[in-house]
Amino acid sequence: MGKMPDTVSTQDNAGLLVLAVDDEAPGLSEIKFLLESSPHIRRVLTAFDAAEALRILRGDYEQEVMARTKAGLPPVDAVFADINMPGLSGMDLARVLSAFRYPPALVFVTGVEERDALVTAFDVGALDFINKPINEERVLKAISRVADRVGRTAAPSASSSTSAQNPAEPTDDEVIPVELGGTIKLVPRASVRYVEAQGDYARLHTQDGSHLVRIPLAQLEERWANAGFVRIHRSYLVALPLVSELRMTANGYAVVIGTGEGAKELPVSRRHTKELKERIVRPPKSGW
Repeated sequence: MGKMPDTVSTQDNAGLLVLAVDDEAPGLSEIKFLLESSPHIRRVLTAFDAAEALRILRGDYEQEVMARTKAGLPPVDAVFADINMPGLSGMDLARVLSAFRYPPALVFVTGVEERDALVTAFDVGALDFINKPINEERVLKAISRVADRVGRTAAPSASSSTSAQNPAEPTDDEVIPVELGGTIKLVPRASVRYVEAQGDYARLHTQDGSHLVRIPLAQLEERWANAGFVRIHRSYLVALPLVSELRMTANGYAVVIGTGEGAKELPVSRRHTKELKERIVRPPKSGW
């Protein structure tokens, strides 16, 4: 059994509660120090492996964690986890977290030798990725993403019924790791205009180009449904807010993504036409 979790209190009633997990003491101390440097962070819990992290998340050591869980909230606001750990890896921990009723935000901390894992880590719901050697600017950016997802910088109370009834959903700040020339680039979901199926892969099309990721289109359709993405064809998923036109063509309907020289026309299959029309043309709200 590892060391009892270390906690630091920077404020009493405001900020995020986060958990840092790393099996190497220097790495754990470094990420803990950088997390504490952010004004968004109230407390930092630490664990030396994934098994200890799960005990903390069950509330074995912390009454606050248990109170949050009983209130229907994530046990902590975010988990910053090293990927390469003995026993249960960071990826294993991520899969367990994804099964939580109210999972915390997940940020992976990874070394050069593990970067290939980031291409598939998107499937387990990671919000962000920090490459080693860690720098303060990158950590603070990840914390900002966590704060945006949580929707507040104040720690929740056991009486926070609104948050309990409406758990945090993925935001437009979610990022997708893609490999480019041996390096990992983080593509914001908000920059994706449409997604094209390519077998078991999907190609993300942005204003600046396209990126291939190892995830089926059907999985992205389910995951991004609440972010405004809609299926228009067996091969296409589009960002509905970017649809500028729905038009008739010789082969049926098509949508236009964007405007001007960068506009892109995509086919709409017959089976998706009715639903798309309903999503685009909404009845006026009553009371006008």
